[in-house]
Amino acid sequence: MGSPIWVLLGTDPAHQTAIVSTDEILKCRNLRKTFGDLVAVDDVSFTITAGETYGLLGPNGAGKTTTISMIAGILARDGGDVSVCDRPHGTSSAWGKRRIGYVPQDLALYPDLSARENLRFFARLYALGRAEARTRIEEVLEVVGLTDRAKDPVKDYSGGMKRRLNIGVGLLHRPPLLILDEPTAGVDPQSRNAILESVAALTGEGVAVLYTTHYMEEAERLCDRIGIIDLGRIRAEGARRELVALVGELDRITLTADGTRPVPELEALPEVREVGVQEGRLDVMVADARSALPRVLAAATEAGLVVRAVEVHEPNLESVFLHLTGKALRD
Repeated sequence: MGSPIWVLLGTDPAHQTAIVSTDEILKCRNLRKTFGDLVAVDDVSFTITAGETYGLLGPNGAGKTTTISMIAGILARDGGDVSVCDRPHGTSSAWGKRRIGYVPQDLALYPDLSARENLRFFARLYALGRAEARTRIEEVLEVVGLTDRAKDPVKDYSGGMKRRLNIGVGLLHRPPLLILDEPTAGVDPQSRNAILESVAALTGEGVAVLYTTHYMEEAERLCDRIGIIDLGRIRAEGARRELVALVGELDRITLTADGTRPVPELEALPEVREVGVQEGRLDVMVADARSALPRVLAAATEAGLVVRAVEVHEPNLESVFLHLTGKALRD
């Protein structure tokens, strides 16, 4: 159990909800869902703590959307348990749904209304009081970077601006858990970066985020832990380096140097697994390049090599994903 965390939902006394939660905001245990003979989700379990971004990655048809729908309380599960802020959660749990901000891949906006009018409409659905709604709408517009365009109709927005407003709707009621289903799909690089910065800021404030994406670089940049799902099952879970370690791939430090030759001092280092010598360069294979680099450089220098350039190559999530599923993320 982690330390208790106070989560304040709302500032209007009529709708203010303060809860004490452990830092385990979401807990899924042995989730299962079938559609006829198809087992869409099979024994899926994971947790997300306050301030953590958990990436759920998988190829199309892997079970991501079904899993998210069960967590959000939209789809009934056939087996397993979901708890939000330490309380059981399901399709009939109004308490749990008020603590989840669900941002679907499909836009849920009214194009003829402005951003502020859209947020005002959804604030009513969330039963926010007038004073709280006014304050919260301005806060959300600032978070998603739309304050300057708040009066413009949504139909005049770019795809990226619509995505950002879609996220804003999910943030209005200050949920401790935010579910983002491919929030950057089809947006320009500038909007994608703005969305990623917003998500990073939210986790810094203690929000737990469940994040799905088809962009591996987003998962590497944002996610503290990642679950790789395929054919309805979690194939692997952990931080980036833990996942890379599962498939046994090593980091490579490439030293460009004059007069390359075998260097026993390098091969003797405990961090070094293998040293490849080629004309003009050495390829040093290590388990953790960032921690090994200073000792590798020191050993090369002491051996009399004149190092002209250094490159570090780390295995990425794409290689792990291909190893575990046999598919690219966007398949």
